[in-house]
Amino acid sequence: MSLIIDSELRTKIDTACQTAKEFTKLYYETVDNKRHQMARLYMDDGLLVWNGHGATGKDKIQAYFQQLPRSEHTMNTLNADPIVDEAVPSQVTLIIQVSGYVKFLANPARPFQQTFMVTAQGDKWKIANDCYVLR
Repeated sequence: MSLIIDSELRTKIDTACQTAKEFTKLYYETVDNKRHQMARLYMDDGLLVWNGHGATGKDKIQAYFQQLPRSEHTMNTLNADPIVDEAVPSQVTLIIQVSGYVKFLANPARPFQQTFMVTAQGDKWKIANDCYVLR
């Protein structure tokens, strides 16, 4: 079976994939090495759910990250999908899914999965929703 995608949708998908690569590189560099700057990646009213624990608002999210031990993330998979314009009018929005391994301090590496909903805010991408699960 052949699936034909029009050129406008193909461009949106390609842009989503490139944006996801750049965004996740910035995100994991920040969470692993510059945790004090995490708030700048989230919308003012962003939502973080981390293994069933949550924080709403970038200041509370920042405080949550400050309590976590030092980490080293390694991505294995990355997928990005644009949200069609009709679903979120006038905002470019993406769903980004990541899996990989994370090592906290001297503990062994553990698998993780993370799903972001990011939206364009001017020339910056901001996280609206972030769900992180350790396996």
